[in-house]
Parts: sequence; C-alpha cells; structure tokens
Amino acid sequence: MSDLLSLTAELVDIPSVSSDEKAIADYIESELRQIPGLQVERIGDNLVARTNLGHAQRILLAGHTDTVPGTQGSRIDGDTLWGLGSADMKSGIAVMLELARTVSNPKMDITWVFYVCEEVASDRNGLRHLFAEADELLKADAAVLGEPTNAMIEAGCQGTMRFEVRLSGARAHTARPWMGVNAIHRTGPLLSAIGQYEHREPEINGCKYREALQVVNVSGGIAGNVVPDEAVLLINHRYAPDRNGEEAESHVKEFLAPYLKDGDLITLIDHAPAAAPGLDHPLISSLIESNELTVKAKLGWTDVAFFAERGIPAVNFGPGDPTLAHTENENVQRAPIEETFKALADLLS
Repeated sequence: MSDLLSLTAELVDIPSVSSDEKAIADYIESELRQIPGLQVERIGDNLVARTNLGHAQRILLAGHTDTVPGTQGSRIDGDTLWGLGSADMKSGIAVMLELARTVSNPKMDITWVFYVCEEVASDRNGLRHLFAEADELLKADAAVLGEPTNAMIEAGCQGTMRFEVRLSGARAHTARPWMGVNAIHRTGPLLSAIGQYEHREPEINGCKYREALQVVNVSGGIAGNVVPDEAVLLINHRYAPDRNGEEAESHVKEFLAPYLKDGDLITLIDHAPAAAPGLDHPLISSLIESNELTVKAKLGWTDVAFFAERGIPAVNFGPGDPTLAHTENENVQRAPIEETFKALADLLS
C-alpha cells in the first residue's frame, strides 16, 4: 500500500488548474489501466473506471481533479501536507486511486469517476458533461463524492439560485431631484428587508439545514449630476432540500414583491438544485454505522446534486478541512486521509 500523504503530495505537484487538467488525467489514466479487471473510459480529460463483476449492487466514487489558480507545489512537514489542492481535493483523489489499486475483490461493483472543471462555472463541469454524454457509465445504486469534509459525512446539499432585480426610476438633474425618481434610493427598503430575513432551519433526516438570502452585488448610477433611473441588485438564495426549485423561487419572489413596483423586473439567472441527505440507502447507512461517522448537513452546494437529480442517493465524504480550501495555507493532515481510506475500504471489501 502506498503512503497516502506522499501520494497526495505527488498529485499536488501535478498542476491541474481548471481546464488545464491533461497532465493529471494522463497520470490517473496510466495508473488505472494497470489495474486488472477495470474497464477504463476517457472522455476528454474525464475518466470513468468500472468493475464488471456481476454483483447485485454498484457504488460510485467521484472526485474532481482541478484546482483554483495559484499552484506552488507541495511541502510535507511531519504529518501535514501543505499545498494548493491538498484538501480540495487531491487527498480525496489519492484515497480513490489507492482504493482502486488495493481493493481487488470488492463485495459490490465499483465505478470510479475523476472529472474536470468543478471549480468553475457549472456549464463546464465535467460531471455534468459525463451525465449528458455517457450517463450509462454513471448508473449506480449510491454515490460518494470525495469533497473535503474532515472525514465526516456531509449529507445532501442546499440548492442555490441567483436573481437579478432591476428597480426602475426616472432620470432627472440632481439640482431638480423632485422631477425624477431615484432608483438607488429605492434599494434602501429592499436591502433592509433582506438584512432582516428570517431564515428557516429545517431538520431533514436528522440534519439541520440553514437557509440564507443575501444581496451580493448592487450597481447603478449614470453620472455625478444625474438622478439614476435604474438600480440592479444580484441576490443569492440558499434553500434546504425539503423544497424544490419552483417552491424556492416562489418563496423569494413573494418575499420581494412588497418592495417592487410596475416596471421593476426580477429574473432567475442561475439555479443549481438541492440534494436530499440520502442517508437511508443501505450502502450509505452501512458506511456511517460501521465507522461511527459524524453526520451533518452540507450547507453549500456540491455535485451530489447531479446524482440526486437522477435518483442516486449521494453523500460528501473526504479528507481535508473545507475551510482551508483555496487558501494560502491550504493543508491536509495524515489522519483524516487514512480514516477516509479505512472507512471506504471496509465498505467495499
């Protein structure tokens, strides 16, 4: 068995900024093709490797190979590995790769998915493209996404949607403001209301989610002597998986309605659906119970939603501290890497 911290360092040292992932895909493909009994497919720089042993159940383990920009290489200090991508998520990739090498007689069929462009716009996401182009390769009874969770189960994920709100006014000279309507001034009551938004905290399968509504951008203005006739707000809503997208959209529009007038526009410009916790599936519950894993809700959005959309229960489970992802001090400890490996090895074999 490989030293998992050293294997993670080897992966960190292969630059793989989003859309520049050929080198790491080449490395992983070379390793996978040396493993007996794996059917390996490469689609672009996405890789899918499958056992075909005829077992009654199939589990899928997935992880993204890209990092945000700024790669500077790895440094090991005792049981700590420093380097961009160490937590998010090359330690998870190392676990997957070592499991593929060492679990030679699994008690279920396994699909390994290594995909590109998770760290950028959703329309470039490699998992999205695999589902669109080769969904038959991704059929499974349950899935585990190796995102950094500190070796805990983060169940499901919240949905996220962005709205553009355009408030209208009437242009006038600032010396005669009574002749116009200042659209920027109209943002005041709306901003105040959103600042006092009472978020829900629904509990689903024992996991407490916390919704949010936030203004993330405000723009407007024409010139220093003109009353502005338009102000634009960008609003982000995170919603729990007990609501679907239509219900969440209606909720936001109803909340905003008292602050809008004729001529104002509200447009849903981006939406990624929520995913239910998926804890009831026997494969997932076995992983949790056999290893006495801590379970909590995933408050952000992750690619488990792609699986949930297709009726595949999925959870987030990987080494690394998610709060360190993308930071100058990104690092990962040996212990959660080995704990994640052991838990998944026990499940598979």
